[in-house]
Amino acid sequence: MRKTRIVILAAILILLLVGAAICNIFFGAVHIPAADIWHSLTGAGDDVVSFIIRENRIPQCITATLGGAALAATGLLLQTAFRNPLAGPSVLGISSGASLGVAIVMLWISGPIVIGGSEIGGYAAIIGGALAGSLLITLLLTILSMRVRNALMLLIVGMFTGYLTSSLVTLLSSLADARKIQNYVFWGMGSFGGVPMGQLPWFSGLVIVGLILAMLLAKPLNLLLLGDNYATNLGVRVSRVKTQLLLVSGVLTAVVTAYCGPVAFIGLAMPHIARMLTRTDNHLILLPFSMLAGATTALICNLLSVLPGNTVIPLNALTPIIGVPVILYVIKNRS
Repeated sequence: MRKTRIVILAAILILLLVGAAICNIFFGAVHIPAADIWHSLTGAGDDVVSFIIRENRIPQCITATLGGAALAATGLLLQTAFRNPLAGPSVLGISSGASLGVAIVMLWISGPIVIGGSEIGGYAAIIGGALAGSLLITLLLTILSMRVRNALMLLIVGMFTGYLTSSLVTLLSSLADARKIQNYVFWGMGSFGGVPMGQLPWFSGLVIVGLILAMLLAKPLNLLLLGDNYATNLGVRVSRVKTQLLLVSGVLTAVVTAYCGPVAFIGLAMPHIARMLTRTDNHLILLPFSMLAGATTALICNLLSVLPGNTVIPLNALTPIIGVPVILYVIKNRS
């Protein structure tokens, strides 16, 4: 009976995901008749329409799907590792570290980065900055997790690290010119439209590899729920699993943040929606459901942000509308 319920819920979520993806392709800031969109998808459409669909809406749809799944998976991994329902990439400072790396590239460094005589600029520099900042915070949390056994203390350290990186970003902003600040502010609002078709294979490849690695950690995570000592007795190398978990979380957060900006609340709220739907702590079920919930929510938020009108709504103006009620519900039930 329970398995049947899980299968039905999975089918419903997949249908919602597919429906949201189709809506993202057929609806956007520019109104295009459905017949013209269909012709462009079959290769017989107008050049302008084909460009909008293939170079804008399809990459945006794929980015939202993978980005939402990655953030939700990261949130679940961190909540399990720190045994705290409010843990997430933004709360622990991992997103802030990625934002600091991007801020250094966008606000401080002028022109391309030169490494070993080779110039690195554009997306590569931003991704490199986000990875460096995210992995720096992840490394700090990893080292502390080996020395500090109290998960709450690690959570507090992550929060204060986030405050520190935010202050450094503010300092960099005060020293940068108006154009650089404007670019960084727009990036910070969040958008799934920042991955062009040429960059999509890189983004997709990195995220998919990260999600596969996250799924490979599902069984050890189930054992970690029983306690570190019990997991150790069952043959789990707890420190190694937590290090792998933090590294996977750091890379996924860095990639999504670099391309899409610091998208809030999806990583924090979606694991709780998955728990409420499945009523289980089994990560072999929770991880796929969290990914599906995150991908569907990201597609819905992206659709709302680009509905026909004169203004594109920032992504981070929409995600709290879904995320905050979920977090308040979790806090209420645990109080």
